[in-house]
Amino acid sequence: MTASSQELHFADAGEAADLAAFLARLIHYDRAAAVRLQAGGGVLAVFGRPPSFEVLAIRTARLDAIVGTEATSSVSSVSGTSGTSAGAAGGPGALDTTVSAGEFADALDTARAGRTVDGPSQSHDRGLVVTVPQAVTGPPWAGVLPPRGGWRRVSGLPGVDEVRGAVAAAVAEFRARDTALPEERRTRAERDRIGREIWTRTLGDTGLPLRAVHAAQSLGFLRPVRAAAPAATAQGAGGGVATAAPDAMAEPLALLAAGGWLRLRTPYGSIAVRTSGLSGLPVTPA
Repeated sequence: MTASSQELHFADAGEAADLAAFLARLIHYDRAAAVRLQAGGGVLAVFGRPPSFEVLAIRTARLDAIVGTEATSSVSSVSGTSGTSAGAAGGPGALDTTVSAGEFADALDTARAGRTVDGPSQSHDRGLVVTVPQAVTGPPWAGVLPPRGGWRRVSGLPGVDEVRGAVAAAVAEFRARDTALPEERRTRAERDRIGREIWTRTLGDTGLPLRAVHAAQSLGFLRPVRAAAPAATAQGAGGGVATAAPDAMAEPLALLAAGGWLRLRTPYGSIAVRTSGLSGLPVTPA
């Protein structure tokens, strides 16, 4: 049987561009990075794991439809796009696959370039159509995602300026301690030890490791919210995703907990970290 492929019909090309930037940051940390894609409720959730931080990073974008490009493929659609229907887009199992981050980024770039070439005649269409790359064998982390639901709010999270300040102070401390090392002790093992000591500290009384906040900063999740921000991450994180209009004045950051996980939610994405069975941070900060 001919292998089917699928097209993602993004509701907003700007959100697709933000997703491409997120993938570029993941590839910066790991050229062979893979991402797990899950769609539900008209939203695509993209899960990645930047190795320098030992966390899961989650980015979402709204979808109009998921369309199969082969007669044998399953299709989910909310906009009446042609194809073999398998129920409403965003229904359970609409899309769940692991792909190369680089190939997905290339597919996004190709679609964006083609849209530009199409010119003004396509200006009425805010969305973008992107072909999903072929699946790859997923890394071990891709099989252990945060729970779909049951998230509860955790109190005590500082404001966004204080969170950024905590990251800046930790980075400055690492650099100062690294510089102070005598030449004979300036080894990878010693630098890893310093990094592990700093980044396993928690943010205030929240229990959230500083490495999770550093990851949010490095992936662009803590940047100021622009006037027309992307669809925010109200993720249930394991596929139970939902869109929520970001509101910088109401809630730029939130900390949630479920099971053995903590999740820092921002208007641009989420950082999820396991609070049990954690391994040490083996890589020094970028």
